[in-house]
Amino acid sequence: MITITETAAAQIKQMMEDNEDANYMRVGVQGGGCTGLSYGMGFDSEVHDDDSQVTINGIDLVIDNESAPMLDGVTIDYKQNMMGGGFTLDNPNAIANCGCGASFRTATNAGKPEDC
Repeated sequence: MITITETAAAQIKQMMEDNEDANYMRVGVQGGGCTGLSYGMGFDSEVHDDDSQVTINGIDLVIDNESAPMLDGVTIDYKQNMMGGGFTLDNPNAIANCGCGASFRTATNAGKPEDC
């Protein structure tokens, strides 16, 4: 199960209102990044056959079934500071993370590391 904090949910809802094709928030994992796996987040207008769907804090979330085990337990938050704001993902499955927090690997999936 993924957790979306209230702060992140408010930001996502605002972004979805500004995007008329945003019926769902899609979260996934793909190979790449300096640590091997990279997070992907965006909006989608449909649910695919290989997706799981759940509603969290009013956000209709879809995750492809291949990414789901690597995202189990993730907390999505939104942090604002003097330099701006952005989403953060805290992943209890990650055994290594890159410095920017966008790339990781798990004990069972090293992904495909790329040069940063």
